[in-house]
Amino acid sequence: MFGGNSNWRGPIWMPMNFLIIESLRRFHSYYGDDFKVECPTASGRLHHLGEVADELCRRLCGIFLRNGEGRRPVFGDSRLQQEDVRFRDNVLFYEYFHGDTGRGLGASHQTGWTALIALLLQQYIAAGATPTAVATQEAAELSPAGGKP
Repeated sequence: MFGGNSNWRGPIWMPMNFLIIESLRRFHSYYGDDFKVECPTASGRLHHLGEVADELCRRLCGIFLRNGEGRRPVFGDSRLQQEDVRFRDNVLFYEYFHGDTGRGLGASHQTGWTALIALLLQQYIAAGATPTAVATQEAAELSPAGGKP
């Protein structure tokens, strides 16, 4: 019942994540910087809810942006989409995304709810993020030290 292509056991759904990010930002405006939670879980690092929202936003944007290796997680292992100049900048709006890799899954024309990434990218860039900064951060997190100095 829950095996195989189960949509509710880990895949990333853009509209749900968008609503969580927006809610965290609203809760942060109420609770302020003093209310902190551990993020990521079991990391020992405490962040206020606005920072948690920013982290989730960064991760979602990272699905569509090129990482330190020049690859977009949304394209998964597709050499054609990752490398071919005719396809590598043709980013599709998938129905949902793999929970571990970010690879696009389901229908590839979800320009309604997955297009919410445009709002998150706008907020992310307005906050000073650049694709280079995203790639640097992703590379640090993938390092053996896990992004820790």
